[in-house]
Amino acid sequence: MDRSRGRRRRGERGPGGALGLAAALATAAACSGRPGDGATHEPPRCAEIQPGASPLRRMTRFEYNNTIRDLLGDDSAPADAFVVEEEALGFNNQAAALGVTPLLAEQLMKAAEAIAARAARDPARLLAGCDPAVQGPDACAAELIERLGKRAFRRPLTPQEVERFERLFAWGNDEQGFSTGVEVVIQAMLQSPHFLYRVELGMPDPAGDAVVPLSDHEIASRLSYLLWSSMPDDALFAAADAGELRTAEQIAAHARRLLEDPRARAAVANFHAQWLQLTNIDTIAKDTAVYPRFHDGLPALLRAETEAFLDHVVFEDEAGDVATLLTAPYSLMNAELRAFYGLEEAPADGAAAPGDLAVVPLDPAERAGFLTHASLLSVLAKPDQSSPIHRGKFVRERLLCQTLPPPPADVDIQPPAVRSGIPTRRRFEQHAQDPGCAGCHRLMDPIGFGFEHYDGIGLYRETDQEVPVDASGEITGSRGTDGRFDGAVELAHLLAESDEVRQCVATQWFRFGYGRAEQAEDECSMSQIQRAFADSGYNIKALLVALTQTDAFRYRRAPGAGGAP
Repeated sequence: MDRSRGRRRRGERGPGGALGLAAALATAAACSGRPGDGATHEPPRCAEIQPGASPLRRMTRFEYNNTIRDLLGDDSAPADAFVVEEEALGFNNQAAALGVTPLLAEQLMKAAEAIAARAARDPARLLAGCDPAVQGPDACAAELIERLGKRAFRRPLTPQEVERFERLFAWGNDEQGFSTGVEVVIQAMLQSPHFLYRVELGMPDPAGDAVVPLSDHEIASRLSYLLWSSMPDDALFAAADAGELRTAEQIAAHARRLLEDPRARAAVANFHAQWLQLTNIDTIAKDTAVYPRFHDGLPALLRAETEAFLDHVVFEDEAGDVATLLTAPYSLMNAELRAFYGLEEAPADGAAAPGDLAVVPLDPAERAGFLTHASLLSVLAKPDQSSPIHRGKFVRERLLCQTLPPPPADVDIQPPAVRSGIPTRRRFEQHAQDPGCAGCHRLMDPIGFGFEHYDGIGLYRETDQEVPVDASGEITGSRGTDGRFDGAVELAHLLAESDEVRQCVATQWFRFGYGRAEQAEDECSMSQIQRAFADSGYNIKALLVALTQTDAFRYRRAPGAGGAP
């Protein structure tokens, strides 16, 4: 049976618009395995639109703080007091894990009350020139409700919503005056599911069998939360109002614009912090008898180095690609970081203040990219020793996108105790001899051994327990990345040339950007992303634009047709 019968083909004009030539050819090649013919403007060959799941997504704490800031100018970060999100797939923004407990509901209510009270102290700032004494309180309230409600809900309010908010204002105004009316309206908006969740219903005109394109305002919201982790700006709202977010080219143009805004850097940093487990550095503890150079202020300093490095590679480095993230022979440091790493003090050139982080060339035999940063190496270690297990597991799960099972419940997971004269590698090699451990540890330990030139706080060493370090390692059981290496620098270069790693980076961004795991129905969208990523030379910013061009981004299953939240 022809499954595409009765479904709008991707190349036809419809509510979502026609794909641009470049995007169409890239999609055609990705989905069909055959290159598009530029001479004939051949349309994409995916037989039908496959949007995948469109789960209802609640704002994370990070998104809530950003949205409150951009909506009301309130930078108090109220969500920092909320319960911490549950992680899934290594990220805290996965829709399936973002439930609402009674405690969180209470916190959301109290936050809304406090935010509204602060905003209502200066109602004139919210009224955009409307004077209640001249135009009347009801007229000014009506203008405020429509304008603020549209921004809070990321779409125009319905007449019924406007009426309810106007009645609420009238009650507050009658009880205690104009500012109270404004305050209770803001309270209600901030507790509405249409503020706390990204509610998406799609356009009424189907784009295929049980598939609908997202509305312009829904696309605007997806764009801003993907690239800014916040609400749309005035330009996105204007584009949505004008119906100018319906083609791939229009969406891509706004995506590129958003990436030039400082808010994009914060959103990308949030991804990196979770993907690379930098969020864990704030709670690490080290035995200062073993590592005397560790102190309470060091974790924040190490995290700042890695965050500055990642930001520089993505937004400042000419290549901005995966290979540079993994192999760059430089980092960003200040004098204190130089001293920690044992580097010579840079000559004073007046280009940066003493505490500022600046690009520092490193010994390419000892350091390469983020894998050799002390932040990551400290997180992936124990208080008194390095941890080949955690370092190898990190590479498997975060860079190769492989899932390792948890250890059996009856297995002691404590690392072998430190023993004088016995290096870490020799102590951990016992796993290979234990039938109950060998199955998983042969996938982790041989990779982790490659990091043995770095101690538990990431400092380079030639000996461990006065024994020369053996940092030889091997990757096995991968999909094309297998190979031997000697040391983390060689490992980083091996990974930088791996298609498996490049695909994993795109997959990690898909999971983070879409708030869910990839599914079989996402095959065409994933192929399109991977092809665009490859065509860009694996540029990270190009990858982020590619995430906005897919079926999974632009369409959804019609509510009630397998696509309802």
